[in-house]
Amino acid sequence: MRLERTGMVSIDLTGKTALVTASSAGIGFAIALRLAEAGAEVIVNGRSEESVARAVAEINAQVEDAARGVVADAADEAGAATLVAQAGRVDVLVNNLGIFEAAEALEIDDAAWRRFFETNVLSGVRLTRELLPQMIQRGWGRVLNIASDSAVVIPAEMIHYGTSKTAVLGASRGFAKAAAGTGVTVNSVIAGPTHTPGVEEFVAQVVGRDLPWEEAQREFMRTARPQSLLGRLIEPNEIANMVVYLASPLASATTGAAVRVDGGYVDSIVP
Repeated sequence: MRLERTGMVSIDLTGKTALVTASSAGIGFAIALRLAEAGAEVIVNGRSEESVARAVAEINAQVEDAARGVVADAADEAGAATLVAQAGRVDVLVNNLGIFEAAEALEIDDAAWRRFFETNVLSGVRLTRELLPQMIQRGWGRVLNIASDSAVVIPAEMIHYGTSKTAVLGASRGFAKAAAGTGVTVNSVIAGPTHTPGVEEFVAQVVGRDLPWEEAQREFMRTARPQSLLGRLIEPNEIANMVVYLASPLASATTGAAVRVDGGYVDSIVP
């Protein structure tokens, strides 16, 4: 039995299987590793055989035999079907797959809008639709959708991304109602500006490529994300800590919620 201990709080996911989409790197990898450390068997997912194998090896090097991989693109129907078939029983579903990019609002065409909704919204909807009934039948399960502060504070430079994440919040609330009274919870995690390789590239696009990283990060937070109370990018493990809590029996009374790990970015006293 593995226990994650923080003071007097113990999180034990022994015997649970967790599927984390897009978990070969970044936030998804951090989530997968933390779930493994809490005792869960973790299914790592990605589109590249090489990246998935590397992530599985890294997790298993830290938690013996905790992870296995499924290579599939959850952003399309065939890929989602492959993922469900190879995953088998899933007790904890973390819909982490998402894309973002900067674009002028009036220049975002229909194809881009469809691509963002297919990837950021429908990927999670499909997997939830397939796996939620099994959780309900067993009387226990967790569905966690990784959303963004951009769902609430729509960025002028990527309204298609922000709007897709708003839809994620709506879908999460709706699926939580579908699972009402069953022992299964469905929640969203509103992640704030987070330090990932993709965000490093995004910061470079916004503030330029001539600045050293630490200076570029400070300039980005000062000019593009001044609402942040942290004044820095969030680290992936800080998002993962909240996900592991919500995946655990300790969070049994939290469902239909949008829980913020945003560094105070959303200027609201309401969650």
